[in-house]
Amino acid sequence: MSNRLRVLAALAALPLAWPLAEANAQAKYPHQTVTLVTHSSAGGGSDVFLRELARHLGPAMGVNFVVENVSGGSGAKAMARMAKAPPDGSVFYATTPTYIQTTLLSKPEVGYTALEPVATVFLDPEVVYTRVESPHKTLAAVIEDAKKNPGKAKWGAANPASLERIALERLMRKTGVKAAVVSHEGGGQLMINVLNGTLDIGIGEIQEIRAQLDAGKVRILATLTDKRLDQFPEVATAREQGIDLVVTKFRGLAGPKGIDPKAAAAIGDGIKAVLASPAYKKEYLKENLVVAFMPHAEAVKFTGGFAKEVEASLQEFGLLKK
Repeated sequence: MSNRLRVLAALAALPLAWPLAEANAQAKYPHQTVTLVTHSSAGGGSDVFLRELARHLGPAMGVNFVVENVSGGSGAKAMARMAKAPPDGSVFYATTPTYIQTTLLSKPEVGYTALEPVATVFLDPEVVYTRVESPHKTLAAVIEDAKKNPGKAKWGAANPASLERIALERLMRKTGVKAAVVSHEGGGQLMINVLNGTLDIGIGEIQEIRAQLDAGKVRILATLTDKRLDQFPEVATAREQGIDLVVTKFRGLAGPKGIDPKAAAAIGDGIKAVLASPAYKKEYLKENLVVAFMPHAEAVKFTGGFAKEVEASLQEFGLLKK
């Protein structure tokens, strides 16, 4: 685990002692309506993250938050939309490692450097899952079957430059398996292809698969975490199944470059406060999200360091030229 990820893990262990009243005590936010942009399609991880955050943050700040889905180009279209937005705190973007990787791999006209991190909020554990009708009960069984039937395995991930897509490339590299990896514009589309049997497995976050998981339609095969998830103690990690693969994903918000510092601080204070609210805490713990809050300045520093680490990893895997 890198130093920056250790910092996030340490932050996640700190108790939440910020009263919700802190958000309510803020000066009135300068915008009655604020748009939250995501590259994810409806039902995808970032879409769910924004809608749940807005449901709690809106009443606390007296703001009407509206989610806008701008899918396409593995996040490139959403970043271009953000770059044209006014830096006055009226528009924010849901950040994950995807917007960094899209910039490095696809080299769009507008990349992550055109945005300014405002807050890092959560760490989001990744899991590998399949439909309940699948004969596979573990990730190790999936790998074994793929080795016995070369060229037939079909795996699914989010958009081509996503952390999940790269995780599957790492999985193939570590196991020697050759599989067809199908990319999607969001977790919702991926789920459909796992459920209908087009794909053997999918990779994503608990919040993306929660509804189908609760309905008994999908089964988690492995967690890509250092240790087992508290809500699913029966599910072994990939490492426990003999596959040394751990994936760390962060979630946060960014604004256009040059974002108004007062707006960034206000949003950060609001998020910091609602993270301690029992109602929101109940929801994000259910999704196995781990609090790793960083305000504006810290988020900027963290994101810059994370981007350097991602670039180095992509070069190591031969996916990016040095």
